[in-house]
Amino acid sequence: MDTSINRRRFLKTIGLAATSLTIPGCTAQSRQQKTTAQNKKPNFVFILIDDLGWADVGCYGSSFYETPNIDKLAKEGMQFTNGYAAAPVCSPTRASIMTGKYPARLKVTNFFYGDRRGKLNPPQYARQLPLEELTIAEALKEAGYVTCLVGKWHLGGKSFWPQDQGFDVNIGGTNSGAPKNYFWPEWQGNPPIEGTTGEYLTDRLTDEAMKFLEANKDRAFLLYLSHHAVHLPLQAKKDLVEKYRAKAANLPAAKTPPFAPEGGNQAKQVQDHPVFAAMVESMDQSVGRVTRKLEELGIADNTIVIFTSDNGGTSTAEGHPTSNVPLRAGKGWLYEGGIRVPMIIRWPGVVRPGSVCDQPATSTDFYPTMLEMAGVPPKPRQHIDGVSIVSLLKGGRSGGRKAIYWHYPHYSNQGGGPCGAVRAGDYKLIEHYEDNHLELYNLKKDVSEKTNLADRMHHKVVELHEMLREWRKETDAQMPTPNPDYKPEE
Repeated sequence: MDTSINRRRFLKTIGLAATSLTIPGCTAQSRQQKTTAQNKKPNFVFILIDDLGWADVGCYGSSFYETPNIDKLAKEGMQFTNGYAAAPVCSPTRASIMTGKYPARLKVTNFFYGDRRGKLNPPQYARQLPLEELTIAEALKEAGYVTCLVGKWHLGGKSFWPQDQGFDVNIGGTNSGAPKNYFWPEWQGNPPIEGTTGEYLTDRLTDEAMKFLEANKDRAFLLYLSHHAVHLPLQAKKDLVEKYRAKAANLPAAKTPPFAPEGGNQAKQVQDHPVFAAMVESMDQSVGRVTRKLEELGIADNTIVIFTSDNGGTSTAEGHPTSNVPLRAGKGWLYEGGIRVPMIIRWPGVVRPGSVCDQPATSTDFYPTMLEMAGVPPKPRQHIDGVSIVSLLKGGRSGGRKAIYWHYPHYSNQGGGPCGAVRAGDYKLIEHYEDNHLELYNLKKDVSEKTNLADRMHHKVVELHEMLREWRKETDAQMPTPNPDYKPEE
């Protein structure tokens, strides 16, 4: 094996991966809080869904998709209405969850291996999560946790797989971004999990997760259940497809057109896709099976369940399977539809059941939050961009941060172009790198981002633009460059 890889693994082991300690909003008092009753370390079940939009869940407003188990999880925990992914595509967000760092700092700014070009050439970016990063799995493993990934990884090839990044058990995690098929034997080898004829992948991943829970119910554990659903290919169980085909046929006539223009693309405005709806229901059934298993094993009261998505729903391309309305655009864009996601946390005995938080939180925040929940201090020189949201989970109002940032210097498969964004308070600024034009929105009054305030609020534009530029400088964010081969007519 490459000696440089061995060296990076050694550095990870002794905790010298990063350079400084930055965990804003995590007070000394909150670090000393006891985790759960009897001082026992809490378990973690982290459920990550692929391409699930903010509006794709019943408790977030969907009336077409049926998600009773996720809705129940929200009633038992805290629902974040301003939860964000760190990027509008998968790999960067997944890297942010693992490290608590912004994708720009990691140089993991696009999905592996996206390389579209246009007027600009995108920068080179890391094609794997660097081994010198201390992942949440490694941090918890050092604290005595047994760690398991089930499902999608998409953070690097061989030598950068989950077992190289702190997971004791890896079931199906490779660099693959999507399955070949959701039914066995067509998925055979991608992911590398055995199945039985006709078996649905979402169900199989759930079975594997439940086996891990049964085998480790008496140990502190991290189960990272990373579903391939509801990502393409659009495939679902026939009985559920027929259920939603009938439901779609009975929808009232739409008052608005089914599509609306978005940057040369068409953004879907109505949720009515029967196959996608069936995929959502199968995913929801998985959530119910896992949470019921926790109850059955008698460990639900000492298990923190986190539910979220890696980016917004796909609405402007690739079959237009869903609509993110009232949010604008979807996956691959830095409008709200591309980055605002469902985020639910159930923490028995701490989070007030049925609580709703409107304070912004993002996927970089899970790392410091989970460390604090587990009573695990960060390494002395470890840099973390995320903010612990334990205070919010305990009913506080301050998230301890000034702003949230995004950097996507790429062309997405869904029509989005190179851009950056910052949200501070109710205001969000988007900078488009092709022509440097700016957009400003008041998200409290205009969640659909219909009214660009840039010409009316020059002072706010200057303030946020300077913040965004300073942040890019601080993170050494890589920028796109002019493409000398660009031909507009093509």
